Amino acid sequence: MEAGRMKKIIVDVIILICALLMLYPIIWLILSSFKENKDIFKTAQELIPRNWTVQNYIDGISGIAGIPFTTFIFNSLKIAVIATAGAIFSSTFISYGFARIPFKGKGFWFACVLVTMMLPTEIIMVPQYLWFSKLGWLNSILPLTVPSYFGHAFFIFLMIQFIKGIPIELDEAAKMDGCGRMGIFIKVIMPLIKPAIATSAIFSFYWKWEELIGPTLYLTQPENYTVSIALKQFLDSQSSSNWGSMFAMSVVSLLPVIIIFFLFQKYIIEGISTTGLK
Repeated sequence: MEAGRMKKIIVDVIILICALLMLYPIIWLILSSFKENKDIFKTAQELIPRNWTVQNYIDGISGIAGIPFTTFIFNSLKIAVIATAGAIFSSTFISYGFARIPFKGKGFWFACVLVTMMLPTEIIMVPQYLWFSKLGWLNSILPLTVPSYFGHAFFIFLMIQFIKGIPIELDEAAKMDGCGRMGIFIKVIMPLIKPAIATSAIFSFYWKWEELIGPTLYLTQPENYTVSIALKQFLDSQSSSNWGSMFAMSVVSLLPVIIIFFLFQKYIIEGISTTGLK
């Protein structure tokens, strides 16, 4: 008994040490945001600030080019929410079709979906930019949101695994009760794949919130900037960079992500580890 307890303590200590090592950059970021700008790298080896200050947060909230940082947060939230809604809506329908509806060439089209998941973003970046330019979508959120309404390969793959784990007998029972395909999808399938839907929604929100390349390509006016672009604006290669404000606003930009994670962490774990009914 004592040996087992000692082993558990050792394992817990190792896990705690690993957790602290992984969290150290975030802890350093948070504490550095309370340092004076001139002391951030001068005393980088010192975790605790010598002189605590909240001026970095005050300067950061005031924003850049006369635009408050709250505007950039709102822009990121708007893009993330709209894109996430589109990705979940479309991916759920597409995955149901692949998992339950027989049609000609299903294997080929599913392989095409998987191939798109393997393509690097850089390969399709130029064709997409030219296409959106001809559509007149530049400097708007349309290039960042509309493609999400055509499905996301990773989410489709994830949901298909969930749907395949649902007994087909439930579909047949619903048919006997008078449900068509849409009725089966809404009343049977969707309630049973909530973990997959929640997991996909969380990942989609994370990816859109932190995206930098897309907004940098398509958003040219400062009032349309997202958080990721705004943070970069605090750095200036030609003159002194405002590291303090950037660190402070980086901490602020982490809050929505952290809040969502702690509210829905059970769905993330269940969505990744479960591939069917318990």
